[in-house]
Amino acid sequence: MAGLTPPRRSPPSRRLLALGLLLSACGMAGLARADAAAGQAKAQVCVACHGPQGNSTNPAYPELAGQTTRYLYLQLRDFKEGRRSDPAMSPMAAPLSREDMLDLADYFSAQKPMPSTYKVEAARVEAGRKKSEEVLCTMCHLGGFSGQNEIPRVAGQQYAYIVKQLEDFRAKRRTNDAGNMTSVSRNLSDDDIRNLASYITNLN
Repeated sequence: MAGLTPPRRSPPSRRLLALGLLLSACGMAGLARADAAAGQAKAQVCVACHGPQGNSTNPAYPELAGQTTRYLYLQLRDFKEGRRSDPAMSPMAAPLSREDMLDLADYFSAQKPMPSTYKVEAARVEAGRKKSEEVLCTMCHLGGFSGQNEIPRVAGQQYAYIVKQLEDFRAKRRTNDAGNMTSVSRNLSDDDIRNLASYITNLN
């Protein structure tokens, strides 16, 4: 009709690029889909250290229940490929396939985390809360320390495990996080670390 401007069309190359990106994304989504039932079967070997449904009762081993799927997958991959090292986990991760790691991550992330039973000191909890605000922990770990994507959930995590990881980041014994936690922890004192661990393990 006269006076109407025909709709602008994207150049063919741009439309093809957009279609290609869409198809690529769909393909990646299909590859990333995990099988929680398979993960449950594969997780039986993990129970000895990480407890039933990933709720560890051993302070040396972290809780996996409710952890972010992406974080779990990336840590298993890092153990397998040597970017992170642990005497127990490195050999356990070595034979895992990508599918195994996705299934395990999917299973543990779907489990309900149990509150920590560690007896905390109120003064340390409060000092840890203040320190967490000072070093801006929730910018990455979110409010309540619930985690997101590759940033782990640490609320209710084992006290001894939190202490060890903060010490390892500070000493650069653990470096598989692109340096973010090393930067945060390098100025933490031993008391700061214990206070932060007391505060974080007390969260549900």
